[in-house]
Amino acid sequence: MGDTTRRRTILAAGAATVAGGILSGCGNDGPADASGAPSDAPGSTGGAAPAGGGAAGKALAQTSEIPVGGGKVFKDQKVVVTQPKAGEFKAFSATCTHQGCSVATVADGNIVCPCHQSMFKVTDGTVAGGPATRPLPAAKITVQGDSISLG
Repeated sequence: MGDTTRRRTILAAGAATVAGGILSGCGNDGPADASGAPSDAPGSTGGAAPAGGGAAGKALAQTSEIPVGGGKVFKDQKVVVTQPKAGEFKAFSATCTHQGCSVATVADGNIVCPCHQSMFKVTDGTVAGGPATRPLPAAKITVQGDSISLG
């Protein structure tokens, strides 16, 4: 086999690998894990740990940072914290249950995923608008004084 043929074979194999990786990254509406997220979704915990990973105990935010009727997305911790009513704080996974994108904003009482505009209620993480069909899994937070921590 000549050098040109070898190069073409290697390039073709590399292109096929890249194309396969890109196509598989388009998402999955396949089976969900115990948390309700697709089992191969980015940030999926397989039900083994709460959303947010190993940052338990570390201050995430001050209560004053979370607007009443709204919330705030903490991208690095993969969690969204909401305050449905004054003094009531809730947290959910920031990984959309539709195809595993990260939710980006909280507006008009909904947590919004920018990929396909799925919306989830700030009160309980249930679906307010599809294409998602499963709620955002709850995450554990602790509110002590004016400090909010994961775990």
